[in-house]
Amino acid sequence: MYSEKILQVLTQFKQNKITTEEALEALRKLPYEDLGFAKIDYHREIRKGFPEVIFCGGKTPQQVKEIAFNMYKNGSDVLGTRASHEHFEAVRELLEKAVYYETARIISIRNTPPRKTKGIIGVVAAGTSDLAVAEEAAVTAELMGNTVKRFYDVGVAGLHRLLDKIEEIRECRVIIAIAGMEGALPTVLGGLVGSPIIAVPTSVGYGANFHGLSALLAMLNSCASGVSVVNIDNGFGAAYSASLINKIGEEGK
Repeated sequence: MYSEKILQVLTQFKQNKITTEEALEALRKLPYEDLGFAKIDYHREIRKGFPEVIFCGGKTPQQVKEIAFNMYKNGSDVLGTRASHEHFEAVRELLEKAVYYETARIISIRNTPPRKTKGIIGVVAAGTSDLAVAEEAAVTAELMGNTVKRFYDVGVAGLHRLLDKIEEIRECRVIIAIAGMEGALPTVLGGLVGSPIIAVPTSVGYGANFHGLSALLAMLNSCASGVSVVNIDNGFGAAYSASLINKIGEEGK
């Protein structure tokens, strides 16, 4: 069904029955592929600039394997987040070129080389305990074609560590600031840099941290301008937004 509808649109285009714009619009609206347990949207890349991403959490290894295989065989790059070793081993049974980023918990399978941007995304993490979320953000941004610079363990408990890197951080077009505990890092950065900041609260902290809620509320209440906030531990979401911002800047160069 999926292939037939694509063929129909392409035939109409080749016969000059529809314009290029009409063909692209029809392709944008084509149905997904229904696997029964999942519906794969192959045209998300046309609409969004990047293929559908597999959230592996809550899915069985077999489900992730089938989704990844069908995406890859239809020409899509594959990005799976929150993936376990079991997810990765299942995918690698069918797709040997799959790569697993252990700290980031990401599976990647490339069909095409990424188109690199000139702008830099800076990933700034407060502490080593934030590395899993920081790497999820950094690896996601890299797989989406961005140049990424990492600045880790530069939290406000030792402000000199951050200030030592501030000139490099100022060179970044977009900054992802990641912190748990009291979540102060994005606010401090917001007063020092002119780039947009995407703040990511993490669930790192002691009891009153409420699994990241205190950091989330602190970031939402930041007094610094230019700070936007994603949900707790959402390194992927921050990277996706940062990539969109970076590519808009790229188009303007």
